[in-house]
Amino acid sequence: MISDQAKHGRVRPVWVALAVAVFGIVAMLLVDHGPWARAQAQDPRMAIYQTTGEAAHAVGAKVVPTAPKSELEPDPVGPKRTDPPNPEPGLVH
Repeated sequence: MISDQAKHGRVRPVWVALAVAVFGIVAMLLVDHGPWARAQAQDPRMAIYQTTGEAAHAVGAKVVPTAPKSELEPDPVGPKRTDPPNPEPGLVH
């Protein structure tokens, strides 16, 4: 009798999880494919620059490359790696 009462009045966790999953899928579809998510074509007069660099030069900005990486790297933090005790023959390190 106790087990019948326990099953009768409660919502099973599977149904709650299913409801949350369905709500999530519907929400994602609405956000990704809603009427406000359409691709907007640019007018040919607006899309005259092919690259970001061209657009930057057009307004007088200076485009410079990033600084090169230093040839000298600091030693990695942590213990020094060692060779395995029984290396496989022909394996180059």
